[in-house]
Amino acid sequence: MDISALTNVSSSAIEAAVKNNNTTTGKDNGFDAIFTQAMNMVTETNDYQNAAESAEIQFALGKSTSTHELLVAQEKANIALQFTVAVRDKVVEAYREIMNMQI
Repeated sequence: MDISALTNVSSSAIEAAVKNNNTTTGKDNGFDAIFTQAMNMVTETNDYQNAAESAEIQFALGKSTSTHELLVAQEKANIALQFTVAVRDKVVEAYREIMNMQI
């Protein structure tokens, strides 16, 4: 996958994309929307983990002989879990920073 074209994306292009996304979806940008997205991410990660476990069981039972499909399922689950943990760590870091602020 070639991502070299992404290096020239300006902040104005990103802002325009965000504005277009917000106006077309009409969704609320409050805490509820963020919480819903976080829960969807956790659910998606769980689904990937379950799919990888199922692929491992199918391979162990001899019902699947494709090591490629097994590896792809495991890598999807691993990457999703790493991303979820990274987001969680940033949220905890932001929470701690907010709690340490003096009023």
